[in-house]
Amino acid sequence: MIQLYSTLSRKKETFQPIEPGKVGIYVCGMTVYDYCHLGHARVLVAFDVITRYFRHRGYDVHYVRNITDVDDKILDRARENGEDFHVLTDRMIEAMHVDEGALGVLRPNEEPRATEYMDEMIDMIRTLVDKGHAYPADNGDVYFAVSTFDDYGKLSRKKLEDLVAGARVEVQEAKASPADFVLWKSAKPGEVSWPSPWGEGRPGWHIECSAMSRSRLGRTFDIHGGGPDLMFPHHENEIAQSECAHEQPFVNYWMHAGAVRVNHEKMSKSLGNFFTIRDILQEHDPEVVRYFLISSHYRSQIDYTPDSLADARSALMKFYQALDGVEPAKDPAETEHDQRFMAAMDDDFNTVEATAVLHAVTAELNRCKKAGETEQSSAMAGVLKRLGGVLGVLEREPASFLQADTGDLNADRIEGLIEERRQAKKNKDFGEADRIRDELLEQGIVLEDSREGTTWRRE
Repeated sequence: MIQLYSTLSRKKETFQPIEPGKVGIYVCGMTVYDYCHLGHARVLVAFDVITRYFRHRGYDVHYVRNITDVDDKILDRARENGEDFHVLTDRMIEAMHVDEGALGVLRPNEEPRATEYMDEMIDMIRTLVDKGHAYPADNGDVYFAVSTFDDYGKLSRKKLEDLVAGARVEVQEAKASPADFVLWKSAKPGEVSWPSPWGEGRPGWHIECSAMSRSRLGRTFDIHGGGPDLMFPHHENEIAQSECAHEQPFVNYWMHAGAVRVNHEKMSKSLGNFFTIRDILQEHDPEVVRYFLISSHYRSQIDYTPDSLADARSALMKFYQALDGVEPAKDPAETEHDQRFMAAMDDDFNTVEATAVLHAVTAELNRCKKAGETEQSSAMAGVLKRLGGVLGVLEREPASFLQADTGDLNADRIEGLIEERRQAKKNKDFGEADRIRDELLEQGIVLEDSREGTTWRRE
């Protein structure tokens, strides 16, 4: 049985779905005003692995990841660009899909946009007002009254009295309490807005996810996830407004991915160490980046450094070199490696131990190849591909990775030099042939001669 760490209980729990054999997962997605960055990649890949594994274990997964396509940042950026905000968000959503596709992230079952759920949000706000958990203020906004929810802070372990005591003095006078948060924001003249019982305006950020998750997964669902920065206030506020509106538990298990640091520092534009996914993929193979992200446990803090990317590339090179020249069995029998892999992933999706199993399978595959055990080599290659596929790696042909361009020496140039070497050997100019081999080796290109000809790979 799968054990997962729930942020709500602060311990591992045995996963018990609401409906046997099915899993409902909601993950907070992007606010689409700019390109996705490395922190987004961590969340995208983490929950991609989790959903892949649930499916591997036979669950019917309904994975919902929302898009926030209207908020202050989006409207400000659209105004700066001199474009309609819909044009901006459509462009950024397409860019997000390109980036996640490059990283091997499968699309969620549903990707609801906030602007498509205005009626559901207004309905939920009306319910909260009618039940006395929210109030229209003099400035036209509608606020959630945090004091009406006794369990406020149960996810983040924050106490309401501390939040109120630590609030800034210049709190908006329209609020009844500094801790209250906005559900509906009244529109200023000329702003994008929607009609509501409280006047023209748009929703606050937190109500979006409560309304969309209820619409797509129900009033109580299995798993809610997101980045580490969302636990408070976003997820805390989701719990408060959802449980007050519906008078039943909101989510059974809360999961949060770990933070990303760059060279041991917080990633920040002000520090000059802020990287978008597309920035990184200009320098590194997407599969290397994905493997780097899964080589640490999803809950752990991860440090992005040149060495960490080099280690990820080295590991993938070993896997693909082992697979090179072997025809993987299509459906190999289950092995002890499969059992070890599932034991690791059943333990809160422990990809550190799961990737260690990939290395063990690789060692066994190399032993079989060296011993000339063709059938067993094929079986081990099939196991390696099967387990790698659960993690979203090793899904390419070996040559595609081993010969991937990593610098100025591209595949066409390499093939040209190999042809020059072949001609030199044909002319018995072995000195020139050796010179070409050495030149390629200095640039990380390894040549392997056989009766069928010469193949190459990057070191």
